[in-house]
Order: sequence, then structure tokens, then C-alpha cells
Amino acid sequence: MYLDRVKNKMNPPDSVKIFDTTLRDGEQTPGVALTVDEKIRIAKKLNSLGINVIEAGFPAASEGERESTRKILELGLDANICGLARVLISDLDSAIDCGVDYIHTFIGTSPLHRKFKLKMNKEEILTKSVDAIDYIKDHGIKAEFSAEDASRTEFNYLKEIYRAVENAGADVINVPDTVGVMIPSSMKWLIAELKKEIKIPISVHCHDDFGLAVANSLMAVEAGAQQVHATINGLGERAGNAALEEVVMALTVEYGIETSIKTKLLVNTSEFISRITGVKMPPNKAIVGENAFAHEAGIHVHGVLEKAETYEPITPEMVGHTRRIVLGKHTGAKALKSKLDDYGIEMNEKQFCDVFDQVKNLGDKGKMVTDADLKAIAESILGKAKDEIVKLEGFAVMTGENVMPTATVKLKINDQVKTSSKTGVGPVDAAINAIQDVLSETEDIELLEYNIEAITGGTNALAEVFVVMGDKNGNKATGRSTREDIVMSSVEAVLDAINKILILR
Repeated sequence: MYLDRVKNKMNPPDSVKIFDTTLRDGEQTPGVALTVDEKIRIAKKLNSLGINVIEAGFPAASEGERESTRKILELGLDANICGLARVLISDLDSAIDCGVDYIHTFIGTSPLHRKFKLKMNKEEILTKSVDAIDYIKDHGIKAEFSAEDASRTEFNYLKEIYRAVENAGADVINVPDTVGVMIPSSMKWLIAELKKEIKIPISVHCHDDFGLAVANSLMAVEAGAQQVHATINGLGERAGNAALEEVVMALTVEYGIETSIKTKLLVNTSEFISRITGVKMPPNKAIVGENAFAHEAGIHVHGVLEKAETYEPITPEMVGHTRRIVLGKHTGAKALKSKLDDYGIEMNEKQFCDVFDQVKNLGDKGKMVTDADLKAIAESILGKAKDEIVKLEGFAVMTGENVMPTATVKLKINDQVKTSSKTGVGPVDAAINAIQDVLSETEDIELLEYNIEAITGGTNALAEVFVVMGDKNGNKATGRSTREDIVMSSVEAVLDAINKILILR
């Protein structure tokens, strides 16, 4: 909406190429080490996604890098396969020997890099850069040149070196924000100024040290950059690189700029890369995170169910995601009703209120109610006896190391209140013994079968207890309860079955 007001101040291209460096900069993520086979699988995935350029690796680094680069080239993918190389003949030969059709060469240009890393002056660096481009072009290979640490390089020198490599035949210049120090306004200014000097396409490579890699990449495009370096899930050195999925969706939806990316494959690709690298994405990760299209708050769910756009800027289907309605303490009745309808669960008003109250109570205790939890809760409430002849008025249990498990129950039978305390081999056994003791004077109902199941994993999983009770007349009834407390769930299930038998009589 407001973007329209500033479009006249932009100079974006009609389309943007995506240069993926997951296999190179992404592998430099601390703790990530990819095998040759894993790199091949990732390259295939990236190609299916529609990546324009895949930076396969740094061939001069190791034999494994060279092998994986060669094998990726043998796949005959649609994407250009690029090798990274310093402006050294030995590095360039390593890439050329692999058979790459694209070389990304670089050298540091900032005062810090010149003085402390390279120990070279400006003229030496410029000469080496031009020689590298000449060498690449002499071999008939596409050349992209990066002035490493461009964002901390003197502007006049940056212009000089970019003009020199352009004149030498470079096909693309890349502007790396190597340590992520740029802010969006300065990135936009820098690219706009370079556009006045450079005629070949400009690319950007932004790091996320201040969380601005995506924003800086977008500002570069606004100023006219035609290519963006990115990684799946924002992997990379230190805080990572610009997240490809975020850059692409912002370009597609907000700017209306064309890319070659098949956006419906973004979530699938993200999950694949996460599994291979072992780097798990936070649930609130934009676009591809587990919670990217999850809603809990009643107001939000109400809006989304009426019109998804009220709380979703894009549809989950656009990126291969799904919408989730999450149940917890913020859940509204409309969300719960929608969930029950999805599962074809019909309830009367009292039953619905019982489910709603239990969901809210679990949420207040810090429990997120899963779909499996909800179905178990609903089934327990739907299966409850219609009348409570025996009603639980109070319950306590004591257990521990070197302590005999003891349970005390207070039951209201019709209008009479009775109490009993009993021990058992465990707290559940003690509780059931106490219930049966209270009923022993008037009833002869006993436990025939007891089953328990954790609905989901984790120490806060709901316990679903299923029991079969019977009396001497052959009457049998089942009881079921789903609670976060195993003992309480057992007590409720037993009483539910007892009430059903008493109603049968």
C-alpha cells in the first residue's frame, strides 16, 4: 500500500537473478560440514527450486571441494555452476580444471584487509584483480568480481577497481557487505552511486551481523542491483547471509519483481537443508518457520477464518506451507469450533464448554494443546456418563522414595459424602483402591482392564487412560479420561466407568 508512494524514488530492475551460496558460504556455518553426496543432493534441490547460479564451493580449498564441484557439473543442471577463487592463478586453475562455467573471484579492498590481511597497496590489489579477470576471460568463462569488504572500502577506490575489472571484461560485479555493517539507507546510496559508474550487472552479498542482510539486499535492488547472493535459511559465517526465502518472497509479493524461483518449493527446500546441515530453524522463522502461518489468539483466528488476509500477508500455499490453528490459553471459541469441525466431532453445548475449559486450563499451565491432544480430550468428554451418581469431591495422593503410596478420596454418592484412604504399589493403584473401598459397602464393581497412553511426546504430554469395569451381574462399562496428570486421569476414567454401570442398573 505505502510502497506505491515511494516507487517513483526507486530504480529496480524488472527481474532479479538469485545467486545461491548455500554450498559455499552456507557450509561455512559453524558446525556444518557437507559430504560430496550431500552437496550433490543439495545442488539438485537448488536446481529444482529454480536458482540461477549455484556456487558449488571453493575448489582450491580441498580435493573434496574439487570432487563435489566436478560431480555437480556432471549432473547437467539448468543453473550455472560457479566456483569461488581468490585472484590467484592457482585458485583460478583449480576452478577451471573442474570445468566450471562461472568463476566468482575476489580480493579484499578495504584498508583493514589491505594492511592486515593482504599487506598490499591499492595498486597491487587493482593489478591482481584485473589480471584475474583477464585470465578467466581468456579461458572463455563467465567472471564475477567481488571487492571483499566493499562496505568498508573508500568509495573512490571502490569505483576505480570496479571500473578496472569491468574494462577487463568482468560480466558481473558483486558488492559484499562482508561483516554486515551496512544499513538499508547506506546500501541504497552505494548501489545507486555505483550504477552511475558501472554498466554491467551489479550483485550484492549481504551478511546478517546486525540482522539487516535481507533489508540491505532489498535496498540494493531498489537502487538497481540485478542479482542477490543468498542462502537457504540464511546459513553462513557468523550470523549468516541474507535468507533466500525472505528475499525472494519480498521481491515477488512486495515489489512485484520477477525471479526464477518456484516459490511453492521454498518450505520443502528449507526443511531439506535443515535436515542435511543439522541446523534447526527457529519456529518463528519468517516464511518457512513452523509458526509462520500458525495462529492462537482468538481475535487472530477469528479474522483468519473469515478472511485469511486479515492476519496473513501471503497464503501459506504460495511457499508450500500450511496454516495451523494452535490451541492454548489464548484460544477463542471460534478456533476450537473450527478444529472440532475439521475432525467431524459434533458436541452439545455443555460438552463443547467442557472441552473449551480443559483447553484453557492446559494453556494456563503452559501446555500447547496439539491436534492429537484435542481429539483425545473430545473423545473422553463425548464418552462420559450422562449422569454422575458418584461424584469426586476431593482427592489427594502421597508418594515418593521409601514412602508407601497413599491416596485419599472423597466421593459423593447420591447425597452422601464418603471418604477413604488406601495404600497401593503406586499412586494410581492406591487411588483406585481408595475408590473401591468407598464403594465396597454398597457396590461390587471391580477393575477388569487398565490402559494408559501418552498422547504426544515430552514430559508434559497428556495421559489418556482407558479402563474397563465390571460387576457381579456381568455389567461392564468403559471409562476414559485425558489429563496432564496420570493419577487424576486414572481416577476420572474409573469413576466414569462406575457411573455408567450404575446407570445401567
